[in-house]
Amino acid sequence: MPAGRAGNDLSYVPVGWLIFVMAWSVYGLASAWWLVGNSGLPDKIFYFLLGGLVANVITILWGLYLLGLAFGRSGRFPRHFTIWQVATIVWLLARQAYVLTVPDFVFSARGLSITAIEIGIGLLCIYLLRRGSGAETVYAKQRTEAPPVFVSIVAALLGIILGAVVGALGGFFAGSVIAEVAEVSCFEGGCGYFAAFIGLAGLVVGAIGGGILAVWFVHRRGRKPMA
Repeated sequence: MPAGRAGNDLSYVPVGWLIFVMAWSVYGLASAWWLVGNSGLPDKIFYFLLGGLVANVITILWGLYLLGLAFGRSGRFPRHFTIWQVATIVWLLARQAYVLTVPDFVFSARGLSITAIEIGIGLLCIYLLRRGSGAETVYAKQRTEAPPVFVSIVAALLGIILGAVVGALGGFFAGSVIAEVAEVSCFEGGCGYFAAFIGLAGLVVGAIGGGILAVWFVHRRGRKPMA
């Protein structure tokens, strides 16, 4: 088997993992609306959750930059992804240490297992993009010049916003129709909550799908031969 062949086949796994982490971050932001104006939580828990929201925003923005590199077939993607993944692992370890040391939180084997899985997948992605794996040749394309990363980020932001709006409206409408057809009980707003949940799912799917589609479209139409 040629050197780097297997690595080339698996070098796209980090992109899929990046998209998943971004989708989870979008979901975390969309589902945290109840924190607005909430003053009933202990300070240690409230600021912990607020820090998580800030981390989600950073993950999404940083992820857009990395997606721009990946879709632009930039040889810099492996190194920049590794930096992001190391920073993410450090955040996960710090978050878990905070949960385990602050008395306001209850130990959860499930939460600890999820964190361990996230770190494990992150380390696997770092290994797949290590030097000598051939990942640089997978993402680097010599014959064409990709659009600037800034253009990709702007396109992705617009795609996320438009996709989120369309997805939320479409999801809420679909949820309302499903609730009516399935005769979901409206007792204490049950049917409304159901429609809102479907709308939230549509928002997450639409935001991620819109961002990815926008970046793909820009790089498909914006490529030009190198001089």
